[in-house]
Amino acid sequence: MKLVIGNKNYSSWSMRPWVLMRHFGIAFDEVLLRFDFAPGSAFYRELARHTPTAQVPVLVDDDGFAVWDTLAIVETLAERFPQHAIWPADAKARARARSLCAEMHAGFGALRQHCPQNLEASLPAVGARVMAEQPAVRADLARLVAMWTDALAASGGPFLFGAFGAADAYYAPVCGRIRTYALPVPPVVGDYVERVFASPGVAAWGADALAERDFLDFEEPYRTSREG
Repeated sequence: MKLVIGNKNYSSWSMRPWVLMRHFGIAFDEVLLRFDFAPGSAFYRELARHTPTAQVPVLVDDDGFAVWDTLAIVETLAERFPQHAIWPADAKARARARSLCAEMHAGFGALRQHCPQNLEASLPAVGARVMAEQPAVRADLARLVAMWTDALAASGGPFLFGAFGAADAYYAPVCGRIRTYALPVPPVVGDYVERVFASPGVAAWGADALAERDFLDFEEPYRTSREG
């Protein structure tokens, strides 16, 4: 299999299946396409070979069959590799984990808009300003805190449903946003964020993101350079 992804520093959607596959040792070849949203760019030309959506990530099977959209990719992986606990074994926990992933998939638009993924950066002043000026971001963060606190209490941790699984991979980019923008969270959530970033797949993605040394101005509304 191969997984087609975008820049690791910026691509939150690419991050989700990559860290899940890496965590469980599922073999794949990485195809990294540098973000370039100009019409006719190499980014779009390569994606057109695999998906009609012109979006990453895309999982391409051994025979060239492509699966796009992160939820579809995660479900495909769970079917193909049942030996891995991608979803919780308990039916109710599994349904709740799917609910949390679907909520991430469809929601938290304000947090995404005002705190775009940028794993390399440290922007606490931006985070403070966003929290002061954007009530919708405060609401998104409050929902995340409540959701994660409840899940950790129910499972006993260390991850949302006990062992690291799909839900943790799905929220790993949110953990990155909390770190980048120093968003205020209680200790139980802050500790969870650090455990996520210490997990093997997320740590590997983070190291690669730091090593990219790329700067795309259209992905960085709060800086004019990596040093600015």
